[in-house]
Amino acid sequence: MAKRKLFGNDIPPQCQYCHYGSRSKDGNMVLCEKRGMVKADFSCPKYLYSPLKRIPVKQLHIPGNFDEN
Repeated sequence: MAKRKLFGNDIPPQCQYCHYGSRSKDGNMVLCEKRGMVKADFSCPKYLYSPLKRIPVKQLHIPGNFDEN
């Protein structure tokens, strides 16, 4: 059986989710320990996935939903 990664196996490698990268203040660039300043969707052979860097998608609040009283 294949090992299942956190949040699924279909996450494309991107520097914004890498262990070695830290997001810049504007959010479009990543400061990588290995490559320097790169775009957020770039990836290199040193990519190491860090699940804690993922930003969850906000859930929509739909009025009249079954969960409301």
